[in-house]
Order: sequence, then C-alpha cells, then structure tokens
Amino acid sequence: MARRSRNTLALAVLGLLMEGVKHPYEMAQTLRERNKGTSFKITTGSLYDVVEGLERDGWISAVETVREGNRPERTVYAYTELGLAEFQKWIDELIRVPVNEFPKFVAAVSYVGVLGVEGAVDALTERAERMSKAIEETDEQLKPVHVPRLFMLEVEYAQAMRRAEVEWLRRTAEEMTTGAITWPEPGEY
Repeated sequence: MARRSRNTLALAVLGLLMEGVKHPYEMAQTLRERNKGTSFKITTGSLYDVVEGLERDGWISAVETVREGNRPERTVYAYTELGLAEFQKWIDELIRVPVNEFPKFVAAVSYVGVLGVEGAVDALTERAERMSKAIEETDEQLKPVHVPRLFMLEVEYAQAMRRAEVEWLRRTAEEMTTGAITWPEPGEY
C-alpha cells in the first residue's frame, strides 16, 4: 500500500510502536518526555489523526481496548508487517536522499543586507542568544531522560545543528562588526 502522508508525526508513532504497543495518550506523553517536540509537531488532535490514518492504511492495528481505574477506555495499537516494511523503506529514503527543505531563516539571511550593518549584527546576535538559551533549556530537559542513545539521536543531531548555527551567527556578526563583510553603496545591489 502506498504511503499517503509524509507527516513526520507518523514516523514518531511508528517508531514508538517499534518499542511496544501503546495508546495515543501514552505516545504523546513519551514524545514530550523525550523532548521530541523539537523534531515533530505534537498536538493531541494531530496525533489521533495520524493514528487513524496509519490504521486506515494498514500500517498499524488496534490490539485491545483497556481501561485503568476511572480513566476512559484507551485503544492500544501495534505496528503491522506492512507498517514495519513501509516504515523501514521510509526511514531509509529519508536518511539516504538529501532534500532541499527551504528554511525561512536561510531565505531571510539572504537579504540581511537590508538591515544595515548595525541592524544585521543586532538581529544575528539576538538570534544567537535565543538559540543558546534554547540549547541550554533542552540540555536541562534531557538530563532526567534515561533511554538508549539510539532513541535520542535526532535530539542530539538537532542540538549539534543549533550549536553550529550559533557559532556561525556569532562569527558572521563579528565579521560584520569588523568590516570583513562589507556593504555595497546604495544602488550597487
């Protein structure tokens, strides 16, 4: 069956089900505990929509409905053979084949000259400070998370990319300040 969605939240759901059967609420909790919100947009509604779509496409199936105490009934899901095969193909493709993702920051930085030297330096410096704070916050959030490193590689990668960006931002702002990056005269663009 062909993949209907390129929704990366579907990757997260399938990945969690590779660890064992889960109900959607448990999936959301696990994703949040592991700080996966930096890799996947996680909302309760979107998670349930993804689960429904994966079940409709035959990639996962309901294995039972459980009730714990006064909590509402929850349907527990597992991946299917088709789901495992398609998940493996999807992951393999995403890792092997680079794709242009067109981040907004790259589009904006291509026109940073419009801000002038002072404005550009201020903007780059503020972004570096905000990203540094986010890096520190993520590092703190991850301290109590005790799962195998294999399950946290994307967070590790994201942190490495943020650190590299902060380094670039600071270096570029410094080069603008010292004049190593020059601005053309008005009308020379």
